[in-house]
Amino acid sequence: MRLIFAAAVLVELASCNSNDDLGTQAIEIPGITIDANDDDCCSAKEALQTYNFLQTLTPITELSTSVEGKYDVSVYSKTGKLHIGYNELFFVVTKKSSGNYVKVFQISELTPLMYMSKMNMYHSTPTTDKVAYYNDDYPAVKSGWVSFLMNTSEAGSWTLAYNVSVLGSNGSREAADITINALPEGQQWLKSFKVENDTYYISLVNPTDWQTGKNTITAYVSKKNTPATMPYGLAQEKFTIEIDPRMPDMGNHTSPDNVSLTKQADGSYQGTVNLTMTGRWRIHLAVKDAQGNVVAGGDDLADGYSSLFWETTI
Repeated sequence: MRLIFAAAVLVELASCNSNDDLGTQAIEIPGITIDANDDDCCSAKEALQTYNFLQTLTPITELSTSVEGKYDVSVYSKTGKLHIGYNELFFVVTKKSSGNYVKVFQISELTPLMYMSKMNMYHSTPTTDKVAYYNDDYPAVKSGWVSFLMNTSEAGSWTLAYNVSVLGSNGSREAADITINALPEGQQWLKSFKVENDTYYISLVNPTDWQTGKNTITAYVSKKNTPATMPYGLAQEKFTIEIDPRMPDMGNHTSPDNVSLTKQADGSYQGTVNLTMTGRWRIHLAVKDAQGNVVAGGDDLADGYSSLFWETTI
């Protein structure tokens, strides 16, 4: 059975199964078809939810691709732009024949690569270990992340590639040129530290969502790969990251009730930071290993308390 499905807004929204209740009356939108027998696609309700969610994002058009002439793959971020530090990416696949959102697909080998022109060398950067379903409300959306070490400039340029598999059809987005923007002044969301011969990176996830008061914060600790051209996956070591927020423009005063970041089952690190007022905050870090030894930061420098810190302005 094929039905005409419509949303409350007159846009060409991707369609899917129509076996759930959307009310007794539908608004027809020319060209939008729904196949109730197509189990590979969303229900009508799921399609509406997915469409509405995608309206909060912006496509990164240079990362789109197609698979065997049957499917289109689109990549989104919150702003449609990429910057130094943590960037969440969202992947959606649609059928060319009908615009349906496809629920079963895989994104693999997400590969960022920077060419350092002055040194004639390449290196990668921290990335998600896997691209997974975003959440149960959006069964046609997958997400992953990349944390870029530096911005695009005369010194270097970035590409990003990935593989995609959709219902037995395989394709790829070969290395696409991308622009990585510098962060605004007063923002530093990615820091590195060394333990003996190993280099680690701490990527702060959610600084743009912070409010005054207590905030749950998330970070990832990644380990530089060998060779350096391979994406840097999550570090297997277990650290504790103590935090000491200070306001450098307000006499370096601190705040109470902060909770160290500890490793979670999903590989992320979570803790609590209390930002008691608006302004620029420098969140000083002390990284401890599993035995409780400080391996980075926590050096109590007279001019800044720690040489390892994030910085954010709220």
